[in-house]
Amino acid sequence: MFRGWKLLLLALAVAGPAAAQEIENELVLITPVAKTLTDPTLADFVKYAKERWNVDVRASALAAGTPVAYGRIVEWKGRPEVDIFWGGESALFDKLAEQKLLQPLNLPKQVMDAIPATIGKPKPIYLKDPKGFWTGTVLEPYGLVYHPRLLQRLGVPEPKDWDDLLNPKLKGNVAQCAPSRSSSSHATYEVILQRDGDDKGWAWLKRLGGNTGMFTARSRDVPSVVAKGEFAAGFAVPSYMAFEDRLAGFDIKFVAPKTAWVTPEPIAILAGARHAKAARAFIEYLLTERGQKVAMERGVFPITPKYRVQGAPGSRAEMAVEFTGGLRSYFDVDVTNIYDDDMAQKRYEQVNERFRKEIESVWADLKRQP
Repeated sequence: MFRGWKLLLLALAVAGPAAAQEIENELVLITPVAKTLTDPTLADFVKYAKERWNVDVRASALAAGTPVAYGRIVEWKGRPEVDIFWGGESALFDKLAEQKLLQPLNLPKQVMDAIPATIGKPKPIYLKDPKGFWTGTVLEPYGLVYHPRLLQRLGVPEPKDWDDLLNPKLKGNVAQCAPSRSSSSHATYEVILQRDGDDKGWAWLKRLGGNTGMFTARSRDVPSVVAKGEFAAGFAVPSYMAFEDRLAGFDIKFVAPKTAWVTPEPIAILAGARHAKAARAFIEYLLTERGQKVAMERGVFPITPKYRVQGAPGSRAEMAVEFTGGLRSYFDVDVTNIYDDDMAQKRYEQVNERFRKEIESVWADLKRQP
């Protein structure tokens, strides 16, 4: 009998490490990140899981805007219907951690050490949570898109900074999305308000409203209408959304102004996640060279200086470099950040309400002003 117990313990000891490496066969995300990025990363993770653990993972993503996703996670109260929250403002991840709705990532030390703590000056952008509840996955700038041939017909130079969209020749030719419908629009509105102060900032945003020919239902629609030549320029567009239209063959370009907000697209595992091992494996995969390469081919940038956007001539990676003005890594340049995430979160609804009152509701009047 004693010998039998010894054999059983020996078998468990041998099986232990292998069992610890196994992951669940399902993974569900809730995310504001567009399908153009989530679909290819999830598809490649499924292949990765099969190669590494011989597990067939059913991976899916529930699309939800950042405020909606946050609200659902709070409503679930630790019994979530998904495993991972990916994308949005890092301040919301901090709030979830404070409510004990996230669990520690517990990723390997060498994985986390490869990601710098911050990037940017004078206000540093945190790339990972010092407490270990979330980490950034990619660097993604919010900027401007434009249709080169349409700008040429209008006699307008290609834009380089936010102020270029106030050119009188662009009246009726700018597309944007209301900040209440888009976290990227909201963050970019905050960049202007924090750059200029409230009085000058709101005056600037009203002038932009006067040049705006369309408010789209989603931020994703802004580059789409510009790509089709319906409008000459678009405001507050995430780089990868615009790059998808470029890959589809449209004549569209992207530029990130000097003070553009660069998001690290945070990711976290929800407390009570039913597939926590698969969730942790997915995040670790995203931070590998393989995962970063898949993401970089969609128009975003690596979260670590270990990697740079590069590929064979004519590859998607090289198209992305050309599309974003030759940039291969945000660690190659000095990042200027003036965006204060804490300030933005404290007045999130106030900014949205003032926008509705002073821009959306009087948009017709703004367009009539010279």
